[in-house]
Amino acid sequence: MIYLNKILEMLEFIDPARLDYSEWLSVGMVLKQEGFDCSVWEDWSRKDPARYHSGECESKWKGFNGSLTPVTGGTLYQMALQFGYTPPVGSVDEAMSWNDEIARDRLRVIEGVEAQPLNIPESWSPREQLIDYLNALFDSEEYVGYVTESWQNSEGKYLPSKGCYDRTAGQLINELKNLGNDDIGAVFGDYKEEVGAWIRFNPLDGAGVKNENVTEFRFALVESDNIDIETQNTIIRELELPVAALVYSGAKSIHAIVRIEANDSKEYAERVKYLYKVCNKNGFNIDKQNKNPSRLSRMPGVIRAGKKQYLLATNIGKASWEEWYEYIEGINDDLPDIECFADIAYNLPELSPELICGVLRQGHKMLLSGPPKAGKSFALIELAGAIASGGEWLGFQCARGKVLYVNFEIDRSSFLHRVDDVCAAKGVDRSFFKNIDFWSLRGMSVPMNQLTPKLIRRAIKNKYIAVIIDPIYKVITGDENSAEEMAKFCNEFDKIAHDLHCAVIYCHHHSKGSQSWKSAMDRASGSGVFSRDPDALLDMLELSMDSVELSEDDEIGSGETAWRIEGTLREFPSFSPRNIFYKFPIHYVDDERKLDRAQPKGSIQGKGKASENYKEKKYQTDLDNLIVAFNNIKNPQLNAVTVKQLADYLKKSSRTIYRLEAFQENFEKLEEANGLYRLKESDNFQ
Repeated sequence: MIYLNKILEMLEFIDPARLDYSEWLSVGMVLKQEGFDCSVWEDWSRKDPARYHSGECESKWKGFNGSLTPVTGGTLYQMALQFGYTPPVGSVDEAMSWNDEIARDRLRVIEGVEAQPLNIPESWSPREQLIDYLNALFDSEEYVGYVTESWQNSEGKYLPSKGCYDRTAGQLINELKNLGNDDIGAVFGDYKEEVGAWIRFNPLDGAGVKNENVTEFRFALVESDNIDIETQNTIIRELELPVAALVYSGAKSIHAIVRIEANDSKEYAERVKYLYKVCNKNGFNIDKQNKNPSRLSRMPGVIRAGKKQYLLATNIGKASWEEWYEYIEGINDDLPDIECFADIAYNLPELSPELICGVLRQGHKMLLSGPPKAGKSFALIELAGAIASGGEWLGFQCARGKVLYVNFEIDRSSFLHRVDDVCAAKGVDRSFFKNIDFWSLRGMSVPMNQLTPKLIRRAIKNKYIAVIIDPIYKVITGDENSAEEMAKFCNEFDKIAHDLHCAVIYCHHHSKGSQSWKSAMDRASGSGVFSRDPDALLDMLELSMDSVELSEDDEIGSGETAWRIEGTLREFPSFSPRNIFYKFPIHYVDDERKLDRAQPKGSIQGKGKASENYKEKKYQTDLDNLIVAFNNIKNPQLNAVTVKQLADYLKKSSRTIYRLEAFQENFEKLEEANGLYRLKESDNFQ
C-alpha cells in the first residue's frame, strides 16, 4: 500500500498539459503495469481539457498488454522529479520498480530557497530597458527578430504573429537613442497593452524566423509558470545560471536568457538538455517548448495587462557556459574535501573491522584468482559459510555477519545443493543459514555498470558485511586487457563497497599457459588492473603431487589435489604461502605440512623424481655447446674468444651466455673492454 500511495503522490505533481502524446501514454502504461484501474488515468487526464477525450483512456488501456521491457514506476518517478517532486529520505526504493536503475541525484545544488520579491520600481524608461537588453544579447550587425502584432485564436487567446526580422541590433539601438521620449512603438511598432510584445533572443540571418535562420546558438530560454514568481527569481540566482538578461514577463513567469554558447544545433540541444535537467532537479520546472533556439521571449520595456515586462538584470551569475558547467560539476563531483592531517592526527578514525583476520577489512575488496576447476566457487561458498558462522576459512578466522552470494555460473538448484554440501562438510550449523543470502543470475547476467545499481537497491537494507560475486567474467564490460576499461569496471566494486559498507569479494581465472614462473599478482587473466585494484589478492596455484614424499600411513585419496595459496595484501603484512588440499567439495589446510616441499605443477622442479637430473643434463648440454662454439671461433693469433663472439655464434645475447652456470664455472672474467669479456689463457679451452 505504501508503494501504491507513492505512485499516486507522484502523479499529483505531473501536469498532463505539459506532456507530449507519448509521455501521456507512458503514464497510462505505468499505472496499468503497477496494478491501478483505468479510472485513475482517466481522472488524471481530465486535468488537461484541451487533450482529454471521453473514452480515449479506456480504448488505449485495453491495448496495454505488457511487454518484455515494461514501462514501470521508475518512469513515473523521473517524470515527477522534473515537475518538482522531492521524495522523502529513504523512500527511493518504494517509489521505483525493482527493474529500474537509480542514480545519485548529483545535479541537485539547492535544497530549498527563501523566496525574494522582484522589487520592480514604479518609474522606468522603456527605451533604456530595450537598449540594455539589445546590448546584452546582440552584436550591432546581427539581425533581431521581434513581434508587436498579435492575433486572437478561436479560444480567445492572443498569439504572436511572424513579426519582423530584417533590422540589426545596431539600427534598433540607434533609433531608440534618437527618440526624444519613451515611445518605443515608433521604433518597433505599436502593440496591444493587454497582450504585450515579444523578441527572439538568438540572432537571425535576416531571411526568416525558423531554427534554420538562427546564425548563432548563443542563448536558451529558462521559464516556468507553475511555481511562484519570487521562487523563480531566487532559484535562478541561487543556481548562478549564466544569465545575459532576466526579464519579468508581466504575468506568471520570469524569462532568463541563459548563455549556451554552442557551436552548432547538436551541441545546443545537448547543452539545453543539461541546463533543463539541472533546473528541474532544483525545483525549477522548465516549459519543454522553450528548447527552440528561434523561440520568442518577452520583450522588456512594454506593458502587458497593466504590468511591466521589466528587465530585472543583465549579466548575472557565472560569466559563461563553461564556467557555470564547471561550477555545477564541481559541486556535484561527490568527492570529499581536502583535509589537513594536523586537524585529525590526535583523533584518528577507527579502522574498519577485520572481515578475514590478517587479510581483509569490511568495506575493502578481495580477488580470488586461480585456474579453471580449482574449486574457486567451492572456496567462496566455504568463505560464505565461515562468515555466516564466524568460523575459519583456509585457516583464517572470519568475522560473523550476513553475506550475499551473487551467483552467475551455476544453476539455482545445483548452487543450493553445493551450499548445503559444503556447509555440512565444514560443520556449519544450520542455524547460521539465516546469515547467507544468495542471488542466482545464471542466464540473466547484465554488464556490471547496469548490475551495480540494481544490486545496491536490493541489498542496501540488509546490512551485509560481505558481497561475493562469482565469477566476474560473466559481467565484465569492455576488453579485459585494457587498463582503462578494466579500471572503470573495477570502480563498480568500489561503488558497491561504499554504498553498502561491506567487503566485495570476487573471483577471476588465470591467463592461459603455465603460471608457475609468474608471481601471484600477475597470474589473473587480463589487465594488470586486476592485481593492483583489490586490497587483498589471494591466488591458487596447483602443486605437483608427484614431488610429495608420503609415508605409508599417509592417505591421499584419488581425485584429491594440492594447492598453494599466496597473498598480496595492501592493509596487512604478507602471510607465508599456505598449502591446502582440495577434496570435493571442500578445501582443508595441510596442517601436517605434507606439501612443504611440493613444487608447482608444470614447473621444472615439480616434475618429480624423473627430472632430478634435469639441471645436470642442462649444465652438460650448455657446456658442450660452449666448447663447440669456442673451438670454431678461436683465433691462434688473438689467443682469446669474447663473450659476444660466443653469443653471436649460438644466436643468444651476451647477457644470456654470461648467466649460464656452465659458463660461470668454467670461465673467469679477465678484463672488460668495450663491453666485451675476454677468457683466461689458463682455461682448458685455450
